Amino acid sequence: MPTGNLFADTAPPRESERFETLLVHRNLVVERIVSSAAVVQSEYVQPQDEWVMLVQGEAVLNVAGEILTLTSGDYLFLPAGLPHSVQRVSEGALWLAVHLYGPEGLQHPSGTAIDTDPRARAEPAPREVPALAKAGAGAGAGTGA
Repeated sequence: MPTGNLFADTAPPRESERFETLLVHRNLVVERIVSSAAVVQSEYVQPQDEWVMLVQGEAVLNVAGEILTLTSGDYLFLPAGLPHSVQRVSEGALWLAVHLYGPEGLQHPSGTAIDTDPRARAEPAPREVPALAKAGAGAGAGTGA
């Protein structure tokens, strides 16, 4: 079975963040994010839930107006629709993000409630599970931390 290493190829980009998709399976996406200290201010409001962990480094986030300071090992849950942005981050900060989309999978149709019972619908066709991407391969969904 192929493996990957979260700490391989962690050179940060010149500015902003580099998103790398590690796994896509049904309604789940796992990304590795490598940050540059040269933050490009951008507010994220995502259609999916996100659990994010700062694996190494330090960061200051603005989550719906609340300022949070994170250090290595800290994690938080960002429900769908919650505005958030990276205010400051240390050079080469490394994140692991887990995105959970609605019952329909990666494309959650507008107007459909997240809490709708998925058993009331036909089960979505299973997706192939791609092997873990080797570090540095592929672009992520660009959802931010």
